[in-house]
Amino acid sequence: MTRSDEIISVRNIYKVFGSQADTAMALVRAGASKAEVFEKTGQVIGVFDASFSVMRGEIFVIMGLSGSGKSTVVRLFNRLIEPTAGTIFLNGREITGLSDKDLLQVRRKDMGMVFQSFALMPHMTVLDNVGFGLQISGAAEKERNSRSITALRQVGLAGQENCYPHQLSGGMQQRVGLARALANDPAILLMDEAFSALDPLIRHEMQGELIKLQQQQDRTIIFISHDIEEAVRIGHRIAIMEGGRVVQIGTPRQLLCQPANDYVRTFFNGFDASRILKAGDIAQRDAQIAYRPGRETPITADTPIRDIFGTVARASAPVPVVDAAGAYQGCISQGRLLSYLGGH
Repeated sequence: MTRSDEIISVRNIYKVFGSQADTAMALVRAGASKAEVFEKTGQVIGVFDASFSVMRGEIFVIMGLSGSGKSTVVRLFNRLIEPTAGTIFLNGREITGLSDKDLLQVRRKDMGMVFQSFALMPHMTVLDNVGFGLQISGAAEKERNSRSITALRQVGLAGQENCYPHQLSGGMQQRVGLARALANDPAILLMDEAFSALDPLIRHEMQGELIKLQQQQDRTIIFISHDIEEAVRIGHRIAIMEGGRVVQIGTPRQLLCQPANDYVRTFFNGFDASRILKAGDIAQRDAQIAYRPGRETPITADTPIRDIFGTVARASAPVPVVDAAGAYQGCISQGRLLSYLGGH
């Protein structure tokens, strides 16, 4: 990917919570850690030297435990929280120094936000709730109703325009919140734990709807989550945060196969690796094993490992793995397969 593919770029962002931010940053520049800054000043560093890019048209998940800084980061994008230091670029334009007027335009046109709480107006109809942001922006009634109806159709709520929030289920109310964000047709959709308050079945349904929506519209979505199951299902790439730092970014397969540290590895404890791993991910070269083309039937590297259970279980020796061109990649033994399924 090139820089032209980047829609958001974050460079060395810090966020200090407290009244002595300058003192805290001076200590950081002198080499102090987050813990040392807190010990000396009482200032809390919510985000510590975060740098990453989000690519156009991807679902980028930011996850971590409570207090890791993930929700702070997403609020820095639209400056609901002001960064203490560092720069944020949107489509190559720095937005960390924008005036209030220019920032308002960014929020209205470029970024839509969906929160965990539905935040619907109980006295307003579904149609008026969805069009509320457009109304504030000064859109004429005919235009905002047209765009609101289109957004409701996109989230599967066509025909519910005249209902009130109390007449809808929790899942339907969250769809209204999503439609409200979509009505502005933002380039980027920011979603902070948007589905975590929903029942598991409705949550799974909404994840599916989000995946379908992204595929249909090629919309960029930044999704905050603490759930690895959710992150793996919806995310093209996942950024894992710990103590305000971004410790690793990668695809679900990259994070599972090459975790940067034990913190990343812990997220996958108990995770069903067979859902995302392929034979090539766990193939291992052994100097004592020689692959003999024509005499052994290999497994192709892109075969999901859930499809090789029987083959490996029946084999009396490690099974060879080859790439699409037939080149030997290594082999998979029964022990190797079981170690990955057990969390290696």
